[in-house]
Amino acid sequence: MADYLCHMYRTHTCGELRMQHAGAEVTLAGWVQTIRKFGSITFTDLRDRYGITQLLFSELLNSRLDETPIGREYVIQVKGKVLERSNKNAKLPTGDIEIEVNDFAIMNISSIPPFTIEEETDGGDELRMKYRYMDLRRPTLRRNLELRYKVSRAVRNYLDSKEFWDIETPFLIKSTPEGARDFVVPSRMNDGQFYALPQSPQTFKQLLMVSGYDRYYQIVKCFRDEDLRADRQPEFTQVDCEMSFVEQEDILQTFEGLFKHVFNEIKGVDIKEAFPRMTYTDAMWNYGNDKPDIRFEVKIQNAKVKNTVYAEVLKGVDFKVFNEAESILAIAIPGCSEYTRKQLDELTEWVKRPQIGMTGVVYIKCNTDGTYKSSVDKFFTENKLKDFATFCGAGQGDLILILAGTETRTRKAMSELRLEMGNRLGLRNPDNYKPLWVIDFPLFEYNEEDNSWAAKHHPFTAPKPEHTEWLGMPDKYGEIMANAYDIVLNGTEIGGGSIRIFQRDLQEKMFAALGLDKAEAQEKFGFLLGAFEFGAPPHGGIAFGFDRLCALLGGQESIRDFIAFPKNNAGRDVMLDAPAEIDEKQLKELSLKKI
Repeated sequence: MADYLCHMYRTHTCGELRMQHAGAEVTLAGWVQTIRKFGSITFTDLRDRYGITQLLFSELLNSRLDETPIGREYVIQVKGKVLERSNKNAKLPTGDIEIEVNDFAIMNISSIPPFTIEEETDGGDELRMKYRYMDLRRPTLRRNLELRYKVSRAVRNYLDSKEFWDIETPFLIKSTPEGARDFVVPSRMNDGQFYALPQSPQTFKQLLMVSGYDRYYQIVKCFRDEDLRADRQPEFTQVDCEMSFVEQEDILQTFEGLFKHVFNEIKGVDIKEAFPRMTYTDAMWNYGNDKPDIRFEVKIQNAKVKNTVYAEVLKGVDFKVFNEAESILAIAIPGCSEYTRKQLDELTEWVKRPQIGMTGVVYIKCNTDGTYKSSVDKFFTENKLKDFATFCGAGQGDLILILAGTETRTRKAMSELRLEMGNRLGLRNPDNYKPLWVIDFPLFEYNEEDNSWAAKHHPFTAPKPEHTEWLGMPDKYGEIMANAYDIVLNGTEIGGGSIRIFQRDLQEKMFAALGLDKAEAQEKFGFLLGAFEFGAPPHGGIAFGFDRLCALLGGQESIRDFIAFPKNNAGRDVMLDAPAEIDEKQLKELSLKKI
């Protein structure tokens, strides 16, 4: 390797130099992005984390370049003079200048990169993840990680201003039922026993409240062994927070302030008004899910729900599909009455996909001339179509889409169809931020497969005070409301929390409702139940997905490119080739054997 030009690797970064530096002698170091030869001169773009600077190798250095060629992704150091560029590049912050190189050194060579290290790369997902350290050189990924850092800084600064303490909690803990599978770690020193990696620091933050640390937070790794998708990773980061001597309103106000601060710091968006609040029931009724996207005001109209007819317009309509359906749901899409047969057929095929699971879609066109055209004209009179349009709030020029079938599937399908139409009409602008709180969740949800009740959130969530006495009365479990809340941004749940149970007897009643007898509750959660006997204060908190928030602020749905070293959809790190087998010696030390 050649000697370096000076003891200081660089006097400036590749994103720093401007016209005011013209004439200065500088030293830069970085990676070669492009090489362009023009006769006796060569232009090179030099890149580092801060930006790109163009280098000019004049005729005097060209022969040396021929003898000691440089290639893409070589690490080089150059010394030269800052000049004004004759052909300026307005797209680059450094585009007004270039460096006339008078000496250079190759600090390290590079093999041919497996894909182009540019904004738009030719590398597929798996290839880029295998060479993630190369992918991270691309400006796109650099901006994502820079945004992640800025969000972290904004969160920490806000919580510090509100007197929260950042307190670490353990990663090697006891396996407890929290809704997803645990990752487990065998203990060499305790034969046949296992640690679990935490799905969240839930019980620890409650114990910190018992300890008197009344404002806690952590930006912490959590682990869940579950099937993956675009917004899930087996290890993810959440901002975990807890407060003592608070009610729900205190928490909503505190963390609404946090999100407003983050929007302002990161996006320059100053949200003055309070976040809207919507009950879980209204969200499910009007949007079909508990994380409604309110960037566009298309609401679901419930014509028939669980075999109860709510719409007068259906009376007297003899249409077998509607008659036999448990639920009939409709949405009115503004300005789409001119949809062609091809477009309507595409929607029919879209709802028939296995992910949606419907047999078809009924449409009613509310034509601009005041007439109506439907795929079920022979079952509806013109007046009935007009009445149904009125029921749906549809006007001239609108298109009504109707789904019918079983309640759960139809509501989920209509929720997805609503979002799909929002995408097709450009109504889901990622730069239009519409947060809201969803409140008043059910405490339990019924699992028909094993005929039991499960916690809607987790077993430490407190019921509404007026419903506390219903714990222990199974016929009332479906009516008990939780003192819980979610924060939703643009149709994505980014966080949730609750007021916690803090008395032992109430917590034991909750465990019993979930099917844990006293012995099992003591075995799994004896430490928490015991702590509740020593002056546990009323407390509550929230946790929000940090990766997910960063992705939304970056205008993307997938969290993968906002994590430095993510896993693929199979939960594998293809760069490290992990998970991997361990050798027989390690297996023996851990008292494990291959099956």
